Amino acid sequence: MKNPRAADRFCHATGLVLVLSGLLHLVVFAVDGGPWDGPVSWRKPVTFGLSFGLTLLAITWVTSYLRIDPRLRSALLLVFAADCVAEVGGITLQAWRRVPSHLNMQTPFDTAVSMTLAAGGGVLVVLLMVFAVASFRHRPQGPADMPLAVRSGFAILLVALASGAAMIARGVVLTRTGHQEAAYHSTAPLKPLHGVSLHAVLVLPALAWLLSRSPWTDQTRRRIVATAVGCYAAAVAGAGVWAVLTYR
Repeated sequence: MKNPRAADRFCHATGLVLVLSGLLHLVVFAVDGGPWDGPVSWRKPVTFGLSFGLTLLAITWVTSYLRIDPRLRSALLLVFAADCVAEVGGITLQAWRRVPSHLNMQTPFDTAVSMTLAAGGGVLVVLLMVFAVASFRHRPQGPADMPLAVRSGFAILLVALASGAAMIARGVVLTRTGHQEAAYHSTAPLKPLHGVSLHAVLVLPALAWLLSRSPWTDQTRRRIVATAVGCYAAAVAGAGVWAVLTYR
């Protein structure tokens, strides 16, 4: 897509479809029942659909403030959108098959799905790191408090990427060494850290955008955003301490 706006519209539509997929599976869970926790549950297509959908919507919006070549941004966003669909699709497929989606090496097909999801996670890390570097390389555009919100959001997002990579790496090692059940439970300590830090890139810029519509001065808005960044960082630190204390 040569038109950046067309790429944005495509990503917005894709993000909304993923969010709707998560909500649909919440209805499926309400009807079908079953456990909410564990490697096989309707929780995974619900949470991953909502999370990936919101993340795609957030990244599409937030990157519009970055000083980056429009054609490069569009190409990266389209790859990001395709990867989000692949991740949610693989997780949803395995949920309907009633087998674990991640770290599942029981059959050749399950192994292929699991490795595809892991590879897709690697692609997500690379793409988001490119956007994060761009946010720090050149001051983002927008209201006076937006650069701090965008840069802080991407910085905290890197924590989510690191914790996600750590979960996959540890789980794969346990699986390869014959500790399949331990692999499924090994991700629990890092899940709060991953979840909390994942959406800072949406929450903080959204706060800055809302404040830009207020009558407050630039200095006041910057102080509010700085306070919000501090609070968010404290929440991430708390989740990190929890991960350390519960790590086995």
